[in-house]
Amino acid sequence: MTLVSSKKLLKDAQKGGYAVGAFNAENMEMVQAVVAAAEAKRSPVIIQTTPGTLKYADTDMFAAMAQAAAENAEVPVVMHLDHGDSFDTAMKAFRSGYTSIMIDGSHSPFEENIALSSSVADVCRPVGVNVEAELGKVGGKEDDLDGGDGAGLTVPSEAKEFVDRTGIDSLAVAVGTAHGIYKGEPHVDVERLKEIREVVDIPLVLHGTSGVPDDTVRECIAAGICKVNYATDLRIAFSNGVKKVLAEDPDIFDPKKYGKAGRDEVQKYVEQKMDVVGSTGRA
Repeated sequence: MTLVSSKKLLKDAQKGGYAVGAFNAENMEMVQAVVAAAEAKRSPVIIQTTPGTLKYADTDMFAAMAQAAAENAEVPVVMHLDHGDSFDTAMKAFRSGYTSIMIDGSHSPFEENIALSSSVADVCRPVGVNVEAELGKVGGKEDDLDGGDGAGLTVPSEAKEFVDRTGIDSLAVAVGTAHGIYKGEPHVDVERLKEIREVVDIPLVLHGTSGVPDDTVRECIAAGICKVNYATDLRIAFSNGVKKVLAEDPDIFDPKKYGKAGRDEVQKYVEQKMDVVGSTGRA
């Protein structure tokens, strides 16, 4: 199967009351792990990369890996740009064959965010590439992304205006989650999420979900979330797998052996999260 747009996947999730997991990949092994998990769980899946990851390997490389994995899969696979930080970054991913694009203008003033998000949506809309944008600031730090303390939560009335004026396909909302590793228990404003859902009819996206309790994630999905992002925990899972092999045999020099261990840990993690978001058996 070729790579697909996330438009139909997220609309189906919205209608079905579940979410699709979006999992950040940092290398080939993680791409393989995410797709293998989707196959095992018969789940649609979204692979995504941040601009920070794309400094390690560019959009052409990741798009090619995702396409190769998708062609050998029987489940829908999306390749998504996570937190595209400029029009040029978004267009590079678009030209490389990414089937879903996030443009993140959330650090800019409201009108500038609208202008940037609209410009990307205008390019992607004619060919069916999903465009996600963010309103409000998801806190925390990951790669080059620094959301600060996440004090700027999404305002429901602004969310409606933002969606109406930009023509985007999905909206990432700031409701108390944060990127990176939590220092304490996250406090997610589910009531705010419900208020946004009442005035916005496109699929909503939850960022910064690594470390958020599974029951809270399920509560967010019940309140309207259709796409759930996981990144930090996948890095930890992969690293733990590699570290375990190297600890057991410090003299090992074959990358395939410890790479496979990291891949296996990522697959286990992704499969568990597919059960949490309710996408298992939906493909």
